[in-house]
This record gives sequence, structure tokens and C-alpha cells, in this order.
Amino acid sequence: MPTTGVPSTLGVLLAGGLARRMGGGDKPMRTIGGRTILERVIARLSPQCSGLILNANGDPARFAEFGLQVVADDVPGFPGPLAGILAALDWAAANRPEIEWVLSAAGDCPFLPRDLVARLHDARARENAQLAVAASGQQSHPVIGLWRVALRNELRHALVVEDLRKIDRWTARYPLATVTWPAEPLDPFFNANTVEDISEAERLAALDEAS
Repeated sequence: MPTTGVPSTLGVLLAGGLARRMGGGDKPMRTIGGRTILERVIARLSPQCSGLILNANGDPARFAEFGLQVVADDVPGFPGPLAGILAALDWAAANRPEIEWVLSAAGDCPFLPRDLVARLHDARARENAQLAVAASGQQSHPVIGLWRVALRNELRHALVVEDLRKIDRWTARYPLATVTWPAEPLDPFFNANTVEDISEAERLAALDEAS
């Protein structure tokens, strides 16, 4: 369950990508240090969220071992992570109406911060922002952020009517809080995009487990 004082937040793990740089397949199912990346992401976010769902397209049975509700995009053509965020907002509105906030996280980020949800909510509330996203070093990570469920219809309009695809173009329309974490000795938002990244992730996993 989430930290006391943090608003109830549904977590969505975005695993809908096509993983072309890995030759296809599901990046979150790759193994690092004897555990799948997805298993590591779930372990990081479960204590911070009031439930987790998985956004993925195709046969949901391939994720059955994780016991998460799998929610597919309903905007055709693989329009990117905004479609996954929209699917999560719609699912929350229909199934968890008491929840006002959804946290999105990439399903291939195995070292997410243990204070991710709390710090994003704190910055959002302090700055009176509508949305909040994570950053590390000098780089923003807009796929990792807090989204207000009440904005789902505006997001659907942007995706379907305006054909908007980039997250930062959508977030630019709203007051936005950005929270930065240090990138050393380990970037908590490292993601395994390539086969080479898996080797680096093995090294980072040893650092992470020693911290």
C-alpha cells in the first residue's frame, strides 16, 4: 500500500511497445540478475501504489504469471505511450472510481525510485500542478509521471482528433511539476532498450542490490 498521506494512486506499467531494438518481443520479460525486468518493476511500485495494472497489446496470457490486470490500447495503430496512459485512465474511471491519480512507468525500468509516487505527489501539490513527471540528471522522463483521471477525455481528444503522439506536447498544455533524481551512482530511470543495455543492467543491478 502507498505511503501514509499520499493520495490513492493506481500504477500502470507500460509494456505496449514493439521492442524493435531488441529484435521484437517483450522487453520487460528479459532477465536481469535472475529476475525479469517486469518482476523488478512490480516489486518497486507495489508498495507505493493502491494497485497495479499492465498496459500491453496482443495476447495477455503471456503475462499471466504476474497476476496483473492487462489493459490494451483502444486507440488503433500503436500510437505510443499516451495511448497506454489513456487506457489506464479509462480503466481507473470504470473500475476504481475512488482513485483520482494514475502513475505511469515504463515496464523496462528496473531500478525505479522507492519514493517515486510520494515525491511526484508532493511536487504536484506544492506547485499546484495538474501533472507531474520524473527527471534525472538533465533529462526529463515524461513516460514516468502522474496523471489526473479527470483529464482522460481531453487526452482522448488529443490522441484521436488531433493525432497528437508526443507526451511532452500534451503535458505542455497543463501546469507541470518536474521532480529530479540524481543519476549517479545509478540512474533510477535507466531503461533496457537494446541488447547491450541488458549487460549494463546486470552491472547496475549489483549496485542497486548493494545500496
